[in-house]
Amino acid sequence: MARGLARWLALVSPKGKRMPTLSNLQGRLGVIFRNEALLRRALTHRSYINEHPEEIEDNERLEFLGDAVLDFLIAAMLYHRFPEMSEGQLTPLRSALVRTEQLAEFAGQIDVGSAVRLGRGEAEAGGRERESVLCSTFEAIIGALYLDSGLEAVKPLVERLFLPEAISIVAEDSNIDAKSQFQVWAQSERGYTPRYRTVSQEGPDHDKAFTVEVLINTDVCGTGTGRSKKMAEQAAALDALQRVGAA
Repeated sequence: MARGLARWLALVSPKGKRMPTLSNLQGRLGVIFRNEALLRRALTHRSYINEHPEEIEDNERLEFLGDAVLDFLIAAMLYHRFPEMSEGQLTPLRSALVRTEQLAEFAGQIDVGSAVRLGRGEAEAGGRERESVLCSTFEAIIGALYLDSGLEAVKPLVERLFLPEAISIVAEDSNIDAKSQFQVWAQSERGYTPRYRTVSQEGPDHDKAFTVEVLINTDVCGTGTGRSKKMAEQAAALDALQRVGAA
């Protein structure tokens, strides 16, 4: 999911610490803020305010707004992308996408931790890697982008990050074991046991994306992508089932 995001650059502060600029973060997000003060506020943890009384506001109000914006955009994305799903299926899928751990993972992919403004004590205590800090800052950035440029600016960012994860969750968790289903079909209809081969893997170690083909004899019957080989194989089997009309 983080493939294609720009690698962040850094400037050296007077104290010798490497500090990312706002433009670096905007490059990783793939957006440009018209009002960078909003982005700066989104990155301001309350611990920073405690040590810098000249600052006016932390990011908690933006976090509140961003949480609501995410809920709406993800609900709309899932509604349109998975028209076959009932409300009872869509609700837990949305919940899985907006849980603290998942939002913190997205924040990690765009290296929000290096840009968040923390008080010295919070930073020394590992705040830049803390899931709660990363999650809340990510939500605040979403809220800031909404105020800066509206829903149409937030939507592409949300879909770029969340849609591949949603597809992976559906492929891994929401479907009956597609590999087993396709194996039964292949043995019954073709007399062969399907085999899987990995055709590519991309991305850093913490965010790999695997592409797998499923074959019957020498014929490619389906292709799938996932964050693990297991997930990619399930997605390939599901693709094959859909192609032969057995899904």
